[in-house]
Amino acid sequence: MRHRIFPKNKRGTANYNWLKANFSFSFGNYYNPDMVQFGMLRVLNDDTIAGGTGFGTHPHENMEIITIPLEGGLTHRDSMGNEATVKFGEVQVMSAGTGIQHSEMNASETDQAKTLQIWIFPEKDNVTPRYDQKGFDLKKNKNAFVTVVSPQDKNDGNALWIHQQAFLNLGIFDAGTTTTYDLKIPENGVYLFLIDGEIEINNETIRERDAYGIVEFDSFDIKVNKESKILVIEVPMKFN
Repeated sequence: MRHRIFPKNKRGTANYNWLKANFSFSFGNYYNPDMVQFGMLRVLNDDTIAGGTGFGTHPHENMEIITIPLEGGLTHRDSMGNEATVKFGEVQVMSAGTGIQHSEMNASETDQAKTLQIWIFPEKDNVTPRYDQKGFDLKKNKNAFVTVVSPQDKNDGNALWIHQQAFLNLGIFDAGTTTTYDLKIPENGVYLFLIDGEIEINNETIRERDAYGIVEFDSFDIKVNKESKILVIEVPMKFN
């Protein structure tokens, strides 16, 4: 087992007034040669978007894009004719494939929105673009991980799916609990992002917005010191 803590204060940042962003990996004007990607995980942006603003129409291709609202919501419009608002409690996926244009605007004219946006390299290029979203009740499933995204060929119908052998798991855990994460595919790695709270892994403390990368393992235990909301991203570590 090999592991590494990625402290929140080591992330890249940008402040455009309407957008305050934190970059776990190199993105835009932020470049860190030590933090370009984690396996097939290319982007994890932690964004705060002012009311009445957002990302105007722009293109993507050959990327699996997942959006997780933490506060408020975003209104999505794309070149396939989709228009929907993804809100707190929901998850959105977009397979850019051969190419898609879309916009993401704060659904509120006055209140800020907070979101995580995640980009994962697909296992095959030039697929037909697609869009989907789904709500998940984490409080009803407290103290357990809920799989919100899985590979298409391993999807049980309860999660969204993407074109990659990757899994996204969310969970809310009470203080004083301990949980175990079991790797779903051998040779995959895990990038754990602590949205809120405080946990321990391998006797190391991870605090709010810290991340923890771990490879070469079958399972690991998570001790919860404070009520925590945890995102676990399991991804292949090598290109096919």
